[in-house]
Amino acid sequence: MSEKVVVIYSGGMDSFTLLHKAIKEGKQVYALSFNYGQRHSKELHYAQKVCDDLAIPHKIVDITAINQLLLGSSLTDDIEIPEGHYEEESMKSTVVPNRNMIMLSLAIGYAVSIHAVAVYYGAHGGDHAIYPDCRPEFIDKMDAVSQIANYEAVDIIAPFSKQNKIDILRTGLAMGLDYGKTWTCYNGRDRACGKCGSCQERLEAFTKNGMTDPVPYESV
Repeated sequence: MSEKVVVIYSGGMDSFTLLHKAIKEGKQVYALSFNYGQRHSKELHYAQKVCDDLAIPHKIVDITAINQLLLGSSLTDDIEIPEGHYEEESMKSTVVPNRNMIMLSLAIGYAVSIHAVAVYYGAHGGDHAIYPDCRPEFIDKMDAVSQIANYEAVDIIAPFSKQNKIDILRTGLAMGLDYGKTWTCYNGRDRACGKCGSCQERLEAFTKNGMTDPVPYESV
């Protein structure tokens, strides 16, 4: 039997690539998505469709009740999504307090319950400037805690932690992945806005790889 792993799967580019990477490595994948009240919850519909097509187990967990404790993020609060690149100071408004620690904790619990050996998540090097919970030191500490938090040790694996989105897209394209099956924009409208940091980073990745993004945009 192949090893069971839990993949935190948002429905975006990075976790989409990670999901397929784990499958390609021969892992028995259990996908786990979270509804934390994000305004771009549209990504969850993309995640569900991909998992249905792949016929892999997929849970979408509603944790919106905790939003009363996690105020101040433009992703979950009544704050306008900033425009511009991730390197800009304004993008710090998209930080959701303790988001990855919360999701990883729940994913670890799920992994223990199904006897999975690891939790995969899609933190990548391009997020380091804005998101502390995507940095290598955070990943290392969470892995250390995950080894001792239960009777069963669970590894925290973030294979893209030293790569940027350009590299991740290149990896996925080499696997023949269709990124029209992903949603990245922080605004959950019919078309991607093309202006938020998430869209700009995605568009840059496609440009650097000499490709056109298959997702429709309001403006580019």
